[in-house]
Amino acid sequence: MKTLNRTIRRSSGEKIFDIFNVCFMVLMMIICIYPFWYVICASFSKASLLMGHPGILFRPLGFTTEAYRKVFSNSRIWIGYANTIFYVIAGTLINLVTTVLGAYFLSRKDVPGQKTITVLIMFTMYFSGGLIPQFLNIQQLGLYDTRWAILLPGAVSTFNLIIMRTSMASIDSSLEESARLDGANHFTILTRIMVPLTKPTMAVLVLYYGVGHWNSWFSAMIYLDDHNKEPLQLVIRQILILSSGLSGMGDSDTELIAEAIKYATIVVATAPILVLYPFLQKYFVKGMMVGSVKG
Repeated sequence: MKTLNRTIRRSSGEKIFDIFNVCFMVLMMIICIYPFWYVICASFSKASLLMGHPGILFRPLGFTTEAYRKVFSNSRIWIGYANTIFYVIAGTLINLVTTVLGAYFLSRKDVPGQKTITVLIMFTMYFSGGLIPQFLNIQQLGLYDTRWAILLPGAVSTFNLIIMRTSMASIDSSLEESARLDGANHFTILTRIMVPLTKPTMAVLVLYYGVGHWNSWFSAMIYLDDHNKEPLQLVIRQILILSSGLSGMGDSDTELIAEAIKYATIVVATAPILVLYPFLQKYFVKGMMVGSVKG
């Protein structure tokens, strides 16, 4: 049998549309990537050359690592890194456990008042008690100036809980029924069926929670007095504020140092999460779309 290769002729309008789409996407890519590239180039540039360079920056001006040496010579950076790694690992683990348990409970069809409980939980997405009541709660519970004040208040994200619940609810109920006939309890069903089948969704939640913990600084600023417990983002915020203050002192050498430190600290805070993202981003579409199509 002969295979007929038919070439579909495209109209000039379709070709123009494709060219426009490609040009538009390239432009959007440049707009998104260039700020990162500028910060990286500026962090490796000599401060004296950077201060006198107006406009666009495509490469480092007089390549130097002086800014990074000054940043990493600050012991608070390393303490902040260690604290942030702890908050990311411990916080994400707490988030996953509580979110999975809550989602499993809400995905059960035989739970009395399940819809009412779901509505009450979703209510917290739109209304909260505010900062002062939350601060008083933390203080009266004895969590103030402890690491638990960073980990426990945000143990469950309602948005992520709903995503996980939808993912579990989309799993064929016949799997659960078969497991029950074999004598499985809720813990076995959760660990042997639900968790393995929702790994893509869990990978998305790991990224969401992990990025949230990595970028978090406001809670630490409110609830922590001990500088040795502060996360990296709060330490870097304080360095940037200090650098901005030094920039207005009128001392040219001090201003140059402050300008170089700003860009180096941004790279130090952002690079680890940018390295991690490509390994998890493949789960994004699959994880977020689980349960969106039924039938």
